[in-house]
Amino acid sequence: MGAKPGPKRRSGCPVSISLDIFGDRWSLLIIRDLLVRGFRTFREFERGGEGIASNILADRLQRLEAAGIIRQEPEKDDRRRVNYRLTEKGIDLAPVLLDLLIWGSRHGEADAPCEIIEEMAESREQVLAEVRRRWEHRDPNPLLPWLSGSVEDNRSQGKKKR
Repeated sequence: MGAKPGPKRRSGCPVSISLDIFGDRWSLLIIRDLLVRGFRTFREFERGGEGIASNILADRLQRLEAAGIIRQEPEKDDRRRVNYRLTEKGIDLAPVLLDLLIWGSRHGEADAPCEIIEEMAESREQVLAEVRRRWEHRDPNPLLPWLSGSVEDNRSQGKKKR
């Protein structure tokens, strides 16, 4: 069987091409969860507090994998289970996600502590270097531990808002 052709592009514009690949909210949230929350499994994404339906999650994981943003790897202890991991192409989205995190904190009512986000904005290059280091060393610890639980968990911890 031949490879399935990719989706038809609207144009050759780099922004349009990018949005065709990961421009829906679910795809970006999956990428966020891989980058900063330390999520690796279908169950973690499903229970992450965003309310994604399992069929939508399965579709987005498949699309991201087909686009070369993520890949599946067998679980070390149980080869029947799978973990998801960003590829080089996927980790290259870290600056985009960091900028969205900063922008959302500055211009919306975010649950994220504003002081921490501003520190991240001021030390942007160090944060991105740490994200890449964690990816290269397969560090399973979340970059932002306070974000690793569900949305409800974070709200119950009384995170500061602007």
